[in-house]
Amino acid sequence: MNSEAEKDMKTKRVLGAIILAAGRGKRMNAKATNKVTLSLANKPLILHSIHMLEDMSFDKIVVVVGFAKESVKDVLKDSHVLFAEQKKRLGTAHAVKCAIKVLSPEITDVLIVQGDDSAFYKKDIISELTKTHLESNAALTFLTINVSNPQGLGRIVRGESGKVVSVVEEKDATKEQRDINEINPACYLFKTEFLKKYLPKVRKSPVTGEYYLTSLIHIALEHKKKMETLQAGFMSWRGVNTKEELEEAESLYLKINSEKK
Repeated sequence: MNSEAEKDMKTKRVLGAIILAAGRGKRMNAKATNKVTLSLANKPLILHSIHMLEDMSFDKIVVVVGFAKESVKDVLKDSHVLFAEQKKRLGTAHAVKCAIKVLSPEITDVLIVQGDDSAFYKKDIISELTKTHLESNAALTFLTINVSNPQGLGRIVRGESGKVVSVVEEKDATKEQRDINEINPACYLFKTEFLKKYLPKVRKSPVTGEYYLTSLIHIALEHKKKMETLQAGFMSWRGVNTKEELEEAESLYLKINSEKK
């Protein structure tokens, strides 16, 4: 083990979390409220995530707000969270840059999730992701899941050793890659020092003009930084971008919880 790795292992690790909740959610056609405030099983989407993280070992939670920010702040008025404002919506990597500015300096590792789909993550998944990240001393650890229909989602491409070699967006994927059903649902754990060093190196998309967090996976590979994944298999999960997907999420959530009874 090199001296840098030994130093990391001896350092007390302090966990923080960032929830991204600044997006407009255009396909929802919401004008006065942010989609993370919409109800799932009689509770705002984002509160599912907040309540889970508050009950775990996350020292500070930062919520990135932007579109209809007051609707998010109102929903979270009784929660002990910090807010970071993304005044210009320039993508997920830019949102994290805004959050890092208000994150406590003692935070060594930070969980990053989306406010509109993280209601489906349970404590055991986040705990296992955290354990994998800390024990491996990775710079970046992220969740992967399998879905029956991966249309529109980034595919996880693995090499012969089983390690991730790329995350390919559908529009860039070959026919063979499009058959892959292991996807990236955007649930990450980063070393804070890695974020601070490499976020400025994320390049703007020439298509959308935004900065994407997925770029950090490719940056980690390029710079040969230690990266791990937690493969959760066919986990119940539903990204919410439309009213129809919210209805699907509601049905799925109720089905999951009825099976537990």
